[in-house]
Parts: sequence; C-alpha cells; structure tokens
Amino acid sequence: MIAAGALALMGGTGAAALVDTLAGPGAGALVVAPTDAVEMQRPASGGEAASRTESATGGVPSPSPGLPLPEPAAPALPAPPPAAPAEVEPTLPDGMTPADVAAGLLTLAMPASAGGDLAVVPGSEPAPQPDGRVVRVRVEVEAGLDVEGAAFARMVMDTLNDPRSWGAEGEASFARTDGDAEVRVVLAAPAKVDEMCAPLRTAGIYSCASGGAAVLNHMRWVQGTEEFADLTQYRQYLVNHEVGHLLGRRHVGCPGAGQVAPVMQQQTVQVAPCLPNGWPFPDAPVG
Repeated sequence: MIAAGALALMGGTGAAALVDTLAGPGAGALVVAPTDAVEMQRPASGGEAASRTESATGGVPSPSPGLPLPEPAAPALPAPPPAAPAEVEPTLPDGMTPADVAAGLLTLAMPASAGGDLAVVPGSEPAPQPDGRVVRVRVEVEAGLDVEGAAFARMVMDTLNDPRSWGAEGEASFARTDGDAEVRVVLAAPAKVDEMCAPLRTAGIYSCASGGAAVLNHMRWVQGTEEFADLTQYRQYLVNHEVGHLLGRRHVGCPGAGQVAPVMQQQTVQVAPCLPNGWPFPDAPVG
C-alpha cells in the first residue's frame, strides 16, 4: 500500500496516473508507471542529490536516458541591408511646368522692371559645325529676374544649333562665349527692353533686334502669346525670329491660309490664317 502522505507528495499528472491505477481492476496489485512529471526511482545518494540540486539552480541538466540529444541551433543569418530610400521628384513652384524650368525660369513672376544691369552668363561652348561660318553668341540676363542663366543659355544655344534653325542650309553654326561676340541674346524686363530697343516702339510687350542684340521680353518668355498653344514652340520662335533680324532677315507675311507661318512673320502679333511655327526651316530632318 502507498501511504496517504506519499500520495500527497505527487502532484499533477503523476498523481492522476497513480489514482487511475489504484481505482482500476486488480486494485490489490499496485503498478506504478513513470510519467513526464514524476520519475519513481531509488533514493538518490548524496552526490546525486547535489548534482540534481546544481541543475535546478542553474547548472547544465543531463539529458534523460534514451532521449535524443538536441540539435545545435543554426547560426543566425545576417540582417539584410536597409532598402534604398525612394527617389522623390523635385516639387515645381505653383503653376510651373518642366518646360518652364528648361527655359531657365525659377518662378512665373513678371516684373515690369528689374535691376537694370545686364549680367553675362559665364561659360562657352564650341560650334557643332566649325568648318563653315561660326557666329559667336553671348547670352545675358537682366539682374533681378527670377531666371537661371545657365538653363536659359542652354535653351538659346539648343535652339540656334537645331537642324531646323539658321544653320540648316549651312549658313551658320553658333558658338557660345562670355567674351566678345557678333550676336548678343538678352533676356530683360519690359522696361529694359523698351530702353534697349528705342527708337523702335516695343510698348512693354514686344521684343526686338537692335544694336547687335536680340532683346527678348521676359514677360513674353514667361507667358507667351495667345497665338501659340505651345510655350516651348513660342520661345523657339522668339529666339529664331530676333536672331534672324541680326542675320539680315526682314519681316514677311503669311503666305496663305492653313500654311505654316514663316519664322520672320510677326507671329507674336498674329499667326492666322497661317499655322504657328518656331523654325526657319521646319521641314529640315532632325537627328
């Protein structure tokens, strides 16, 4: 028989297993089965008791007989590198387009007058076709305008050296300089344009060619004209038209309804009944 005191020492599933055994058939024969909570063994010797006490207080426990050894832990994999931050496109000022930025505009402000002094855009580049006639061009911007000079100069030179521009028939190739030049391309506020173009009457709204300079009205460069739906096309027209005067070209009229307007037509004033056009040779192959 197992004393009641011994039963009291057995807790959990071990006690339950023992009670089930006692209650079953043949209760006179006691069969005790080991469980996961209680192991019925002989009393431990002093050394074994010390060893078990050490395991219970932080030592390394010995594996149970007959159980497989635990597999060693797999080495930790290195953490993946952090993902590259997503590129954020620059935000344009209100109302502006990428074409405005390419034209050198920093804002759409259109002052009637600015600083009055002209600043030469520094830098130079060779003519793409140096074997023929080379025209040196200096680009200038009136101080006080919200214009990035380098971008404005880039558009001027890209326009003049486009295959559809004045070099299409081998007449000229254009090189940029910040020194002496045959042609100056100036971007100025309306008041400065009127001053530079006198005695021509530009009335604060037109551009001109005068004294070796193609003087472009900043107000027109920003807002264009109702005659053109495409601002880039109008800006190309403005450069080609005024530089055309410096190359000896004079005004012409629209040749007929529905035809492409000649670049020397005064398209800022009126394009109809022609179609708007920014190039001296619009049918020249490109590329």
